[in-house]
Amino acid sequence: MFMCSSVNSMCLDPHPLSYHNSHYDCLQAGYEEASNKLTEIGKEETNKHEIYIKFSCSWEKVNEV
Repeated sequence: MFMCSSVNSMCLDPHPLSYHNSHYDCLQAGYEEASNKLTEIGKEETNKHEIYIKFSCSWEKVNEV
């Protein structure tokens, strides 16, 4: 997940989230985390810095033991 500011034209370093069994589950969790983060930051700061959050879902091959 990346937290970015349109005012500063920059994003903070990515913050890795959890792993999921499907693309759908990853999207659901990503949107929920983004919403929670905006709630935590608050309306005033979000508007002041024009904060937006982006994320991506990618696959990693895991070796089974």
